[in-house]
Amino acid sequence: MLAALCLPVLAGCGSEWNDPYPSTERGNNKIYTSFSERPKHLDPAIAYSNSEIGFIAQIYEPPLQYHYLKRPYTLIPATLEAMPEIRYFDQSGRPASESTPADQIGRTVYRIKLRGDVRYQPHPAFSLNDDGSPRYLNLDGRQGRAVQGAAGPMALADPGSRLLKAQDYVYQIKRLAHPAVQSPIFGMMSEHIQGLQALADDIKARMAAQPGLWIDLEPLPLPGAVAVDDRTLEITLNGKYPQFIYWLAMNFFAPVPREVDQFYGQPALRRSNVRIDTWPVGTGPYMMVHNNPNSRIELARNPNFHDERYPCQSEPADAAVGLLESCDAKLPLIDGVVFSREKESLPYWNKFLQGYYDESGISSDSFDQAVRVTVTGDVNVSPAMAEQGIRLQTSVRTSVYYMGFNLLDPVVGGKTHEEQRRAKLLRQALSITLDQEEFISIFLNGRGQPGMGPIPPGIFGHQSGQSGMNPVVYTWKDGAPQRRSIKEAKALLAQAGWPNGRDRQTGRPLVLNLDTTSGGLGDKSTMDWMSRQLNQLGIQLVVRSTDFNRFQEKLRKGSAQMYFLGWNADYPDPENFFFLLYGPEGKVAHGGENTANYSNPEFDRLFKIMVNMPNGPARQNVIDSMLRLVREDAPWIYWFYPKTYVLQHSWLQNFKLNNVASNTLKYQRIDADRRETLRQEWNKPLLWPFAVLVVGLLALLWPAVRAYRSRSGLDAFGHRVRGR
Repeated sequence: MLAALCLPVLAGCGSEWNDPYPSTERGNNKIYTSFSERPKHLDPAIAYSNSEIGFIAQIYEPPLQYHYLKRPYTLIPATLEAMPEIRYFDQSGRPASESTPADQIGRTVYRIKLRGDVRYQPHPAFSLNDDGSPRYLNLDGRQGRAVQGAAGPMALADPGSRLLKAQDYVYQIKRLAHPAVQSPIFGMMSEHIQGLQALADDIKARMAAQPGLWIDLEPLPLPGAVAVDDRTLEITLNGKYPQFIYWLAMNFFAPVPREVDQFYGQPALRRSNVRIDTWPVGTGPYMMVHNNPNSRIELARNPNFHDERYPCQSEPADAAVGLLESCDAKLPLIDGVVFSREKESLPYWNKFLQGYYDESGISSDSFDQAVRVTVTGDVNVSPAMAEQGIRLQTSVRTSVYYMGFNLLDPVVGGKTHEEQRRAKLLRQALSITLDQEEFISIFLNGRGQPGMGPIPPGIFGHQSGQSGMNPVVYTWKDGAPQRRSIKEAKALLAQAGWPNGRDRQTGRPLVLNLDTTSGGLGDKSTMDWMSRQLNQLGIQLVVRSTDFNRFQEKLRKGSAQMYFLGWNADYPDPENFFFLLYGPEGKVAHGGENTANYSNPEFDRLFKIMVNMPNGPARQNVIDSMLRLVREDAPWIYWFYPKTYVLQHSWLQNFKLNNVASNTLKYQRIDADRRETLRQEWNKPLLWPFAVLVVGLLALLWPAVRAYRSRSGLDAFGHRVRGR
């Protein structure tokens, strides 16, 4: 009987016995990937973290985008007919040229012409009644309940659509000024876009007069963003700001139509937390069809996506690895994307090895299993990975991780000239002592380059070799940078008034405080290593770990002494990194991103010059001068430039790492048949342990069965014994 009961179980153990996805999804043309952190914001006016951009970059389309294959990174039109026309006017309103000095430019006008074939994804915000009125503007109770599930607004019948209009870009720019939206770039953009601050004041007054009501932004004037007609937009900036062209490739400038804002402004949806922040609406290649941020987020092909083609131009090496095989193919090349939430690295890694994720990063625990590093430093996949056809791509990211010093602190910063002199020597000593090379080797498996300054590789202004070396920390010897000795660090510390880590006058030990968040650079093993490093100077380290919100509050108030942070490039320009040290961006005084509260008048002067210069030798000379200042002043320890290691299965094609753009899934291609074949091959169930278990259970039960039958007058075959 037991064997009979087990037969259906054994019969059901096929290729799908451990598949984490429904059987209906087998063989489909979707990419399967994962996420670990719930996206907090999906509103393009707010989202700023990597955990959010990865979703909305597939859904929204700002005016510009980056060429998928070209390096250096090159801007190209996304929803535009051509690149924007840029016109300059002097202080008197007369036309000026690009070469006119920045201080003579009164305003800059970007004239943007839209394509005529760009349509929004199907969405109930665009659904109309026969008389042309919005169908879903006053949702009843039943409809309100229908949109509360994982399907959200897509549960409503007959979603509509319409063409993209220039007014939609204007509406989104106005949303940047809405106090309730709280866009993180409003402060910066209000300095550049004409009238944006005045619009924010206007909206704030209207909110006070009509609390809780949806405010229609369309009729409110904004001279800095005007729709000339349905397909022509003009954005007017104060003065000259060349980097604005890069912002036109970011989600903050993706279109949001008035209808969508009004749809999500309904009280019934706000009460149900169904908002643009949870259910984005765009013109991009994909649309959100399932949103359960605790387990699964799914994107499907936007049936209204305009005609965009896979690029046919690339770097010379791209053709050899098959990156041009899809030349001129209509995008997107896959039907959808499934994001599954993975909180732990081990289950995620095992699913990748089983073929249930198409690509994967590499955790430190899995590094030796996945990668082999040769004696010459070359990196490749391990033999086991190669046998599965898994490939490796690596890239130094356009990012910098740094340990910052709060220069408002009396010990590492100081107020008087003497305090500042001593603090600078202390910071230089610490920069030498904290050995980035050792840290990268121990904690990152070599996945990083020692930082030499705030500008990472891939950004104009970064230089390699001796010209790019930080001379405060390194000397050049035998054709390579060599870290200065602990003896030199101790000498600097003594000059700072702390010989052997003790105050020269009082004898008290030097105690430094490092504020961190848990995990990553703030974990215990990292902090123990740092303590040992500083012990070489006789310095005691106190680690103050806290949650991220409290950590951010300390930075805002200037109560942290030392801290770890990182910065990923928003756009490929040195301004995007140097502004982190620009005086008017000071965190405490101005609420900016200069968390070190560093202020050097000469650096600030050069920054204003550098910002408005085109790339070239003259700009490089200014950048070199700025680098000399921040290396000497050492407001940061330039920790490292991280390296990305990504593994991809053989069936994932057209995959190329991109450190700036995030809208890259539309270019990727899947060999679904090969994936399904290999998944079945790699996940054949092992039935013999189950069979052994069944036989073992039968062996254990058999004596009991015999005893029971004997007491019941039955033989071993269930026949009644005569005479009983």
